[in-house]
Amino acid sequence: MEKKPRILCVVGPTACGKTKMGVLLARRYDGEVVSVDSMQIYRGMTIGTAAPTEAEMEGVPHHMVAVADPAESWSAARFAREADRCVQDILARGRLPVLVGGTGLYLDAVVAGRTFAPGQTGGAVREELARELTEKGAEALLEELRSVDPETAARLHPADEKRILRGLEVWRETGKTKSQHDRETREVPPKYDPLYIGLAFRDREDMKALIDRRVDAMMAAGLAEEVRALLDRGLPRTATALQAIGYKECLAALEGEETWDQAAETIKLRSRQYAKRQLTWLRRNRDIHWFYRKNSRDLPAALQFSTEILTNLGVS
Repeated sequence: MEKKPRILCVVGPTACGKTKMGVLLARRYDGEVVSVDSMQIYRGMTIGTAAPTEAEMEGVPHHMVAVADPAESWSAARFAREADRCVQDILARGRLPVLVGGTGLYLDAVVAGRTFAPGQTGGAVREELARELTEKGAEALLEELRSVDPETAARLHPADEKRILRGLEVWRETGKTKSQHDRETREVPPKYDPLYIGLAFRDREDMKALIDRRVDAMMAAGLAEEVRALLDRGLPRTATALQAIGYKECLAALEGEETWDQAAETIKLRSRQYAKRQLTWLRRNRDIHWFYRKNSRDLPAALQFSTEILTNLGVS
């Protein structure tokens, strides 16, 4: 059996210390970091996405950070293609790719070498479906999806407009249902041999407190000014980048829809909800070696735990 290239993945919910741990492990094992975060790809969004600064990178090369214009809308398929090029380049130079991030779908796509069904934002079929959505409504399109792909439709509600459009888009472009495409994709063996280190807080209240402190620090560091700068550069308010947690709420405050204190509290709430969704996704993966943090000062213990695990798995 052909030996698959080995990669290291550092995962966990937001604010758990992944960025620092990724740097520490990359330095320890002669690696380079590939960020697996759907929002850190955008330029000019360092504060709100908690993208690593040059100082925080500590001389370790980082990939997939600030590589896209905020006006662009990146699909998971595009992200996976670009991130995979980075992984291949790192491997070709004899170094260890260290994938760091909490966007589970994107991480799984890179690790598995997953392909996505055809379709793209702005494509002719997508535009046609968008017109039909306006004219007919989501319920009518969901009914059409039920007739061609009942398996996908059964998981959707009329409010899931994007997924309804996606299911019909795949069918119209390929003559193959999205559920069939997904089954075929899952049957493809993973492209890489991943080793997973997971960080999380044992006590949910500790995680909540850390997220709240991080949001306060972001606001103090100038998140509002970062959002203003994006708008001043002509970024449309409907841009995908401005729908990210933190940016959407600041935009609402800038437009007078809520106070800045209310915006901060909403960011905290949505960040905690996002962390919970991240953990739900990641805990499906039984290959993750979890280190449960007790406080914000125990990263040295987490590093020792990680190196012991990796040594036992043959990483040197």
